[in-house]
Amino acid sequence: MRIGIDLGGTKIEGIVLDDAGEERARLRVKTPPGAYEETVRAVADVVHELETRVGVRCRVGVGHPGAISPATGLIKNANSTHLNGHPLDRDLRNALAREEVKLSNDANCFAVSEASDGAGKLAPIVFGVILGTGVGGGVVIDGRPLLGAQAISGEWGHNALPLPLDDERPGPQCYCGRWGCVEAWLSGPAFQAQFAERTGHELIATDIAVAAESGDSGAQDCLEQYCDRLARSLANVVNLIDPHVIVLGGGLSKMQQIYRRVPELWKRYIFSEPDSIATKLAPPVHGDSSGVRGAAWLWPI
Repeated sequence: MRIGIDLGGTKIEGIVLDDAGEERARLRVKTPPGAYEETVRAVADVVHELETRVGVRCRVGVGHPGAISPATGLIKNANSTHLNGHPLDRDLRNALAREEVKLSNDANCFAVSEASDGAGKLAPIVFGVILGTGVGGGVVIDGRPLLGAQAISGEWGHNALPLPLDDERPGPQCYCGRWGCVEAWLSGPAFQAQFAERTGHELIATDIAVAAESGDSGAQDCLEQYCDRLARSLANVVNLIDPHVIVLGGGLSKMQQIYRRVPELWKRYIFSEPDSIATKLAPPVHGDSSGVRGAAWLWPI
């Protein structure tokens, strides 16, 4: 048995999987607001409760915002900023009295889940994308997450938007302090702001997609522009790591038009013959559960 924990900014979710990938127990609690020590204790409490429910001691994997710095061993780049600067892996080992707890970035866990038994099952290279409040990503090769020298592989959201048009320079400022990041163009809040600026109306991202499907010309134009920017950005990923499958997660992954239009558009930008692009763009099989399942799958069978 293995336990996966998805440590989010507002909730901590835990799941128990057996070796066949069947769910045996699940628990969700609110994340304590802003207190690091309380967050560590809350994660430990979720693990203990799940182990009580299934009656055995389990291996534990945790998906978390940000990354563990190879230089310092401390959390960095987490948008849940109270985690930054702390040795989360060591503190969880101590809280759980374990010799090892496997930790990985939450986008990596999403990618691992979909590569293990989801949309990227059996694919040698899978790129998992989060399109939500932020834009993240994770690379999985032969079932294992790629970490890299800085533990930031897959962070495509903080590259600049490729091939910017004249009216896309320098681009909006990203929370990271840079200008024109992919995240600043393709996140949910960015897409909604673009629609509001174009039409004078405010809708959430998925409602913009519904309006476009219903024939709203402003929504259609905005969605087409979004798809072109997404196609340019993903084409850079394909040119660099050539994944067999790209799986989209996060709230904007529910916009079904993306899966038809982006593969049509990225033919303009991928360095290959248009009729020979084999990379598939797919929605997640496990939906909102992919992150917590991927944390459990950090432990190999």
